[in-house]
Amino acid sequence: MNAAPADQIRLLDVQALDLRLSQLAHKRRSLPEHAEIEKLDADLAELRDLLVAAQTEESDTAREQTKAEQDVDQVRKRAVRDQERLDSGAVTSPKDLENLQHEIASLAKRQGDLEDVVLEVMERRESVQERVRELSERVEAVAAKSEDTAARREEASGGIDAEIATATKEREAVAAAVPADLMKLYEKLRTQQGGVGAARLYQRRCEGCRLELNITELNELRAAAPDEVVRCENCRRILVRTPDSGL
Repeated sequence: MNAAPADQIRLLDVQALDLRLSQLAHKRRSLPEHAEIEKLDADLAELRDLLVAAQTEESDTAREQTKAEQDVDQVRKRAVRDQERLDSGAVTSPKDLENLQHEIASLAKRQGDLEDVVLEVMERRESVQERVRELSERVEAVAAKSEDTAARREEASGGIDAEIATATKEREAVAAAVPADLMKLYEKLRTQQGGVGAARLYQRRCEGCRLELNITELNELRAAAPDEVVRCENCRRILVRTPDSGL
């Protein structure tokens, strides 16, 4: 294949832009905000699970408190009725009076025990409510931090996207000036060779594989016509000769 030396050198400009685009894409994928958001989202999911569990516990404790208070109220009402019967004088039998007084005393003890239960449940509920408040605040804080980080990521990505758009437009313009058959070969080699399809020969060294050419290879290049498209014998990339090639 033959191509004007200027077109071959222009191919190095295409290669430089392709490397720039590859670097920009890598930079975009490697933004530190990606990992930060991933960590924040994981923390947020865990905190939300804890919050749901705490809210469920608070709801269960609230029902437990309501039930305990209802039990106290029932015992209190029964004790009031018994006391009213005792005070009314309607019960005259000594044995009935004794039984009634005994029941009132038992109800008083029962009421005291139940009130202790209510207090214990209330203390547990207050503790759970405090945990719900704490977890809610942490969820809000982490969510806000995640949103802030996402905004920073979007800003950084936007800047990189603008650079990519500029480099892409420039690449299209430069590539359009390179002969189609040379570009086709370049694209094929670039795919095969990890993104580098053309390399400069600089001071007898291929900048694609970083290997210095031997004397036989150098002599072959010296003998090649200026418009001949040559390849590196080591990496098979297009080897572009320049005034600094050392030939």
